[in-house]
Amino acid sequence: MVIMDLDFEKHSKRRKTTHEDGPQTTGMELLPREIARDILSRLPITSLVKFKCVCRAWRAMALDPQVVNLYSSCSTQDTDPCVILHSDFPIRNNLYFVDFAADDEEKDKVKRLQAPFSSRMPEFEVVGSCNGLLCLADSLYNDSLYIYNPFTGGYKELPKSLQYPDQEVVFGFGFNPKTNEYKVIRIVYYRNGHGCYPRSRRSVIYPLSQVQILTLGCPVWRSLGKVSYRLVRRASETLVNGRLHWVSRPCRNKSARRLVSFDLTDEQFREVPKPDCGGLNRCDYHLAVLGGCLSVAVYCNYRRLEIWVMKEYNEKGSWVKEYKIGAYMPKGLKQNLDRPLKIWKNASNRRVVRALCVLKNGEILLEYKNRVLVSYDPKKGKFKDIDLQGTPKWFQTVVHVGSLNWIDTPPPSESRGHGSGSSPHVS
Repeated sequence: MVIMDLDFEKHSKRRKTTHEDGPQTTGMELLPREIARDILSRLPITSLVKFKCVCRAWRAMALDPQVVNLYSSCSTQDTDPCVILHSDFPIRNNLYFVDFAADDEEKDKVKRLQAPFSSRMPEFEVVGSCNGLLCLADSLYNDSLYIYNPFTGGYKELPKSLQYPDQEVVFGFGFNPKTNEYKVIRIVYYRNGHGCYPRSRRSVIYPLSQVQILTLGCPVWRSLGKVSYRLVRRASETLVNGRLHWVSRPCRNKSARRLVSFDLTDEQFREVPKPDCGGLNRCDYHLAVLGGCLSVAVYCNYRRLEIWVMKEYNEKGSWVKEYKIGAYMPKGLKQNLDRPLKIWKNASNRRVVRALCVLKNGEILLEYKNRVLVSYDPKKGKFKDIDLQGTPKWFQTVVHVGSLNWIDTPPPSESRGHGSGSSPHVS
């Protein structure tokens, strides 16, 4: 059971003890199923988790595959997302979440997630978020991968993949709606030979590559051969139109940076036309998904940010400069703090602000220097610092659609039940 707070758990246990002699009857069971499902599909994820903890009957209703599918489809359309905050400061890795769809009292609080496998993988990076599931990779030894639903506690360790003594890995995680399959991709750059190598990764060149892919549910990884692109070492931040996206590094025979996609259906790499902004040949940019569209945020002079949005996927002429965001200094950045090395390594050296998503009210959610969340109103041109109780000092933000979904709960065409796993505590 996912415990939202200890008091709630005590009250729920007291109710079970009081009514254990006979079956419990509530108004929800008396409603027609269609109405009950519609009500549950409109709840914030934190409220749905509490609903699930009340009694067995309500738990069964919340985990009904039709409710899970309806909830997932509604959450991606008309509600604000959750955000997962990944912090590896000061020592151990921790996951936190904020539910922007919750009521005013709840959405101002940051709550910590305690993953049940944290003792086996204390150091990790977030590979991606898809349909309420997180993919986490061991950042210490690069040999473990987990799929994890932070709101049900369900988790699954994935099969081991081929490792090289000296390697660099780029990850991706996504769902193929045509086949109802989740896939994890590892793009491994490596070199053969032995000896002492320089510690600085900037001076290391990996001439060899191998693309490894795992379809969840299969026991082994498959090799797709080598890749002709050298991708920026950053997990794919964008899953659009059934494709994962990265930006390539410049190299001798391909000096210009390219937008590279990987199609989860035919498992082929393809280039996507870039916007005519000129910024992708520099390091100051990042990819995002805004309003369901592939977007590129380009850093300009004086800490300004321009966001280009591809209105029609894979159509070069559909790129539009949708937002121009001026310079801003959040109050939380005025305090000087020692920056943890690992988080800084994973970010662009010139990155000041990162566009995360568009909120339901049309404002853009921004992250400043891994320390502060800010909303920006493009109509009024105004910024608002988001003050949250319990925010870690340093974090990386992952946009996440909270759900009770699991690997074997596909979209409405089929349903095969809900995955199991021990639940974490949410504090």
